[in-house]
Amino acid sequence: MSTDTAHAVAGEEHHEHHWETSSAPLLVVAGLFFLVPMGFSAYFVYENVLLTTIYCGVGTPLLLWGIARWVAEGLVYKPLKDGLAGIALPIFIVSEVFIFLGLFAGYWSMRIPYVNWPPEGTPHIDLLLPSIMTVLLVTSSITIHIGEEKLFHHRDMDGFRKWLFITVLIGLAFLACTIYEYSHLVHLGFVPGTNAYSSAFFSITGFHASHVFVGLAAFVAVAIPAMSGRTNDTFVKCVSIYWHFVDVVWFFVVTQIYFW
Repeated sequence: MSTDTAHAVAGEEHHEHHWETSSAPLLVVAGLFFLVPMGFSAYFVYENVLLTTIYCGVGTPLLLWGIARWVAEGLVYKPLKDGLAGIALPIFIVSEVFIFLGLFAGYWSMRIPYVNWPPEGTPHIDLLLPSIMTVLLVTSSITIHIGEEKLFHHRDMDGFRKWLFITVLIGLAFLACTIYEYSHLVHLGFVPGTNAYSSAFFSITGFHASHVFVGLAAFVAVAIPAMSGRTNDTFVKCVSIYWHFVDVVWFFVVTQIYFW
């Protein structure tokens, strides 16, 4: 190898960008901090519209900036083979598990002492719709798994895009079912403040629906560059694992909230 060639190779290696450390997660957390605890407290506790507007005005740009930067880094930079993604994602999933456990523990503390449940004031909730929603989420886990197989084992970008889009459509159908159910129950006068069950119902199902929305947003972030043939295996794998987690959590939501 000539000296010039060696210098060129060394230069390429030196300029190769790896995705391992980033300030994007800090921006995302800061944005969520201003939007959720600060914004919600300002509006629902202190009933201060001006303060709520200020917090949302600060939090929203931070959140969008962090998400855009995080997605760009994940799709452009090359992950290190011995990177932290394999460790960080399980830690994140465990933290999410404890959040849901906290919600379920609060629900169980209300539910267990009662012989007759749901309490008075709760309309009849048809179990057909949550059953359909369960089928939708299980199907979406299968479709994204097929998409992963197309990408990781066959390097079939067209096949990956097709199954990714199918997964997004199924996820949107799930959210549409949630919106339909909420509108129907509110029309019947069943709102978060109706009774203890309604508070738990809207809190737990709404929290899960927000996770479905985040998963769909992540899929869209993967799909946009995939349209031009660009993607990142690590990013796809992390988003898919998150989606499978959201699907598994739904089994606990549907069995505890609807069928118990």
